[in-house]
Amino acid sequence: MDERQLRILRELGDLGSVSAVAEALHVTPSAISQQLRLLQRSIPVPLTERAGRKVVLTDAGQALAAAAVQVETALAQARNTISDFAEQPDGDVSVAAFHSAASAFFPLLLRGLAGPGRPRPALADEDVPQDRFPTLTRDYDLVLAHRLDHGPPWPRTVTSTTLLREPLDVALPAGHPLAAEPRLTPRDVADQPWITVHDGFPLMSTIEAIASVANRRLDIVHRINEFAVVAEVVAAGGGIALMPRWTARPHPDVVLRPLSGVRARRDIDVLHRPERTARRAVRTVLAELHRAAAAIQGRGR
Repeated sequence: MDERQLRILRELGDLGSVSAVAEALHVTPSAISQQLRLLQRSIPVPLTERAGRKVVLTDAGQALAAAAVQVETALAQARNTISDFAEQPDGDVSVAAFHSAASAFFPLLLRGLAGPGRPRPALADEDVPQDRFPTLTRDYDLVLAHRLDHGPPWPRTVTSTTLLREPLDVALPAGHPLAAEPRLTPRDVADQPWITVHDGFPLMSTIEAIASVANRRLDIVHRINEFAVVAEVVAAGGGIALMPRWTARPHPDVVLRPLSGVRARRDIDVLHRPERTARRAVRTVLAELHRAAAAIQGRGR
């Protein structure tokens, strides 16, 4: 039995005929009769009987119809509870981000959501390959993910919105000869020692594009994912690297130079399962992430 069948039984007890129930529920009498037959199959005693040309409830039917009132009442209370929960302006909202996005976005998010009646963000860092970001939406309300702007789209099982389209620049020691150039090409940087991310992370596609345009294999000497560590290694003369223009923390001994000749840009997207934004608190945090993105881009420029 289901809620709809119980409601039909209740209405039959109140209205006294199948046609009257059909009219009240805006369906055909045959549809009402079919639902009553389906309900009867799950009940071992008769629920209705003929009284002349009418179909009326038996004693068992009347008992079940009375129980249907309690079921509808409980369901209405449950719906109201869910509705109240969904519209609460506060409440916990879990947010995950990869390291450089976490460093840039989390402080702004905490400051923007400070105060009573605001959502309480529960923050976590998740440094995973690109294809694993969608699975994180099972565990978090919102997931900040990185993707190259020409990379494959996210699966349709998640909703995605782009927060930033961030250029990737070449990071050099401040005293490096190439630091004097206003813009670099793949041929300029192809013979340098390189610091890159691990395989499976989006930036490797741009590294491969640089090698392809320069028509030579790059000398990759270090594999480091965390940009704060990358900056320290670059400053110490360990090689050059690609670094995001706005979200990586500036280093006094590292300069960034734009790269032409390849598409050197990444998207920072926020992913979530569609049902998560039914909650007002999640929508509030999502809006705050967009405000933070605008602030990060404006500050970088």
